[in-house]
Order: sequence, then C-alpha cells, then structure tokens
Amino acid sequence: MTSQPQESVPSHVCIIMDGNGRWAKKRLMPRGYGHRQGVETTRRAVEFFASAGITHLTLFAFSSENWNRPDEEVNGLMELFMQSLQKYTSELHEKGIRIRFIGNRAMFSEDLQQKISETEVITGNNSVMTLNIAANYGGQWDIVNAARTLAEQVSEGEITSAQIDEQVFRQELSLGDSPDPDLFIRTGGEHRISNFLLWQLAYAEFYFCDQLWPDFSDSDMRAALTEYAQRQRRYGKTGEQIEAAN
Repeated sequence: MTSQPQESVPSHVCIIMDGNGRWAKKRLMPRGYGHRQGVETTRRAVEFFASAGITHLTLFAFSSENWNRPDEEVNGLMELFMQSLQKYTSELHEKGIRIRFIGNRAMFSEDLQQKISETEVITGNNSVMTLNIAANYGGQWDIVNAARTLAEQVSEGEITSAQIDEQVFRQELSLGDSPDPDLFIRTGGEHRISNFLLWQLAYAEFYFCDQLWPDFSDSDMRAALTEYAQRQRRYGKTGEQIEAAN
C-alpha cells in the first residue's frame, strides 16, 4: 500500500464486520457460507492493517446479543471460531501478531475456552500488532463489569470512591491497557455502533462503508485510512487551536 505520514496513521482500528449473512443470502446460500467467506476477509484485514503500521486492531466477532440468533447459526459460528484458531494461530504467531480475546468467555464450550487460552499464551509475547477479538462482548457489559470491579475494590478498602476518575475507570475496561480506538469502521451499510466499545469510542473517527464484509477489499481498507488521514481530530478544541499547535 502507499505509505502515509506516520501522524496520519491510526494506532488503533476497530471494526464491526457486518454483512456476512446478507452476502450469502444474495447468492442463495446459507448464512454460514457468508461467515466462512468473512473469515478470509478477516485474515486479509489483519495482514493489511499490520503492514500499514496499525499496532492495535479490534474486531467485533460475536456480540452478547448474537446468542439470540437461530441455534444453527450460533453453533456454526462456535465451530468456525474453533476452526479459525486451529488454522490461523501459527500463521499469525509467525507474523508477530498477539491475539487476545475480550468479552465474557464463560458461555463458550470448555474446548473453545481452552483453545482461546492456548492461543493467547502462544502469541502473548508478540509485538508487531495486538489483535483483539471481541467475542460474547457488549459495551454495556464491559462498563458494568468495570463498575462492579471498582465497587469491590472500594468495599475491600483497596481504594476510596473519591479516587475513581475517568483514568481509573478505563483501566478496568476490557481494553484498559490499550490506547482508545482512533478509527471505527463498520461495513454493510448500517450506521450504528451496536453496543461495541461504548466507552472507548468517545473520540474515535467513524467510517461507514456499504460493502458487505466478505467484499471488503484492500482498496476499501486503504480508502478508510485515507479518509482518516484527512480528518482533523479536535478533542473539544477549535480547528484554529489544532492548526496553531502543529
């Protein structure tokens, strides 16, 4: 890809990979076919963004609300998670990708939980890019979980309520040790964040794309980065203040 000035490259990109089912339906195929095609796009996306210099990539693979989908689709997704970890962990490890799962994994099968843990251990020391996979994740769950953790710390006398500020709170979130996302991408034509990283997306730049996820190409990924590079991030300041600081 064409290189961009380092300051215009986001350090953290997060993506809602939407449209697998609709992609399959357009081809008169079952939704599972679309999910399998989506895995290939995911592999390409990881490779593309790592080569672009992005150090953190967070992908919304399965929301806490997705359990409400038909059993056949949910079971197929669980099987696909396992197959993908078995197939791609070694490849990503060789490329220096650290794989980490965020979300409540307690509802997954014991075999899948074990495979997730093994993957995290195998890739834990890699530093080219951290790939966060949000599975059985919800932004509201994340915030409530952080609040519960802090409440327990107050109850145990480890901290006082007066010590809790935005920084202390964010450290208890699923991505508390990572920079907040700079760029949020959603494919599939929908314009909402669907309970994804509600706290962390406060100042992210949003990019919506009509392409369904299996069709999301390298040129589409490049277009998202180009659009990001043209944005002015102000964080509550005026444009004049930002320009004067640069």
